[in-house]
Order: sequence, then structure tokens, then C-alpha cells
Amino acid sequence: MLSQLTTPVFYFTIYLLVGNISNHNPTLAEIAADFLLSLPPQDRENIQTAVYKFIRWLGLHRKVKDIGPADVASYSEQVTPAAAKSVKSFLTYIQKGRLTKINLATHLRAKKASSKVATLWRSSQNQTTLTAQGYAKLEAELTNLKNQRSYVIEELRKAAADKDFSENAPLDAVREQKARLEGRIEELETTLKSARVMSKNQGVSRIKIGNTVVLCDLSSGKEFSYALVDPPEANPVKGKISVASPLGKVLLDKEKEQTVEVTAPGGISKYYIKDIQPY
Repeated sequence: MLSQLTTPVFYFTIYLLVGNISNHNPTLAEIAADFLLSLPPQDRENIQTAVYKFIRWLGLHRKVKDIGPADVASYSEQVTPAAAKSVKSFLTYIQKGRLTKINLATHLRAKKASSKVATLWRSSQNQTTLTAQGYAKLEAELTNLKNQRSYVIEELRKAAADKDFSENAPLDAVREQKARLEGRIEELETTLKSARVMSKNQGVSRIKIGNTVVLCDLSSGKEFSYALVDPPEANPVKGKISVASPLGKVLLDKEKEQTVEVTAPGGISKYYIKDIQPY
């Protein structure tokens, strides 16, 4: 994915379609494309991942002028020191382009962590455990999104036929659609590349990813079951909860017949683990 995103043809196409965005009030998605075009080809691959993660967190459609120090400072909790360097270069580019009078880069301060904590964090971010069904579903989504690329590029060309970029709402909408598309493709490819497909018949002495847990709500007596999955596969409507959710965190590594408590805005809920079923 990254090699496709960083080809000269891709960036030249974006440049032709976006034009000189300094003539109007650009969105984060637009200025990010312009920033990446300004970089030497060998630098784009390393920088673009951190930049697109940053603008997706803030909102691809948000206008650059609406981003303030508080927005940038709040992202400090999400960023590693290595990624912070790339994001700061992007924020510096925004200031040099006179799209803001504030030096936003100074408000991004990545938290320093011990080498042990940093290693554990990187490991958790780079590894995803999926069921075979979940892996196939993400693969199908990725194929579908890649097939949409040519259509979106054609829509960009049509919208760009109107040279009045400052008043071209359809062009702005398709630009954002293109940025969301590429961001999701990158996210899926990263997930699938690092994913481990779990094997069936795992042991059930303790709750692990892939297990289905039968719970009894001690306040109401109602029973229900959930399968614990990694965040990319989570779908509560279909009975799949993320191990990163409040309930998922509490259940992970617990044993059958234990009672657990989950703190929520409405109070504390207690559940009895009635059964643990293998994947």
C-alpha cells in the first residue's frame, strides 16, 4: 500500500487535482496531500503514516484554520516520539504556508516512556489476533476499497473540471472521500500484514481472544454471551466485543465461575462467568 501511495504518478495526480490549495481555506486532508508532495520521494513513505493517522484523529474534513493548540496537545497522549517528529514537520509546514499564525508544533509533546514500556507498546500496536472469519472479512473490505480507487479518481477529475477551486464543493467532498479511502486502505493493509489468525480449539482455562464467554448479570439474572476479539473485528451487534472495551478488559484472562465488576458511567455492574467456550 505504501509503495503504491508514494509513486510519482499518485502524487502528480493529487497535485493536478488539488491545485494550489493556498488560495482557499483547505481541510486537513487537502493540506496533508500538499505537504507530502513537497517532500523528497524517499521521505514520504516514512512520514505519511504518522501524518495520516494524525489528521484522521483530528478529522479529515476539519479546516486547518480551526485547529488550535488544545487539539494538538490532546494528541500528545496518542503519539510516540518517533511519530511526533513527522507530525511536527507537518505542523511546521502549515505555519510556513501562513495557514495559521500559531506555531502548533510546539504544543505536541510525546510522552517519554521507559524502554520496557515502549517495547511492550510497540508490540501491542503491531500485533493483531483475528479469527479466520474476521481476517477474511477485512480482506474482502480491502479488495473492495482498492476497486473503488479508479472510480474516485475519475470523480476527482470530473469535479476538478470546474477551475474555481474556492467555490467547488463537489471537489472538496471527493477530495475528502479520497483521503478517507486511502487512510482506510492503509489501516487495513497494516492490520492484515501484522495479523495472526488464531487456531481453533484453544484451551479455555482462562479467557483469551477468540473465546466466547457466557455471562450472568447479577443484578437482573439475565444471561448473554460475547466473543472476545481484537478491535478491528469487534461488532457488539453480532456478539463480538473488543478486548479493549471496558468489559473486554475485565474479562480477559479471567476463569470460569469468577465474578467480575465493570465500571461504567451509570455505575458498577457485576457479572458471573458461567462458561468459557473455545474458538
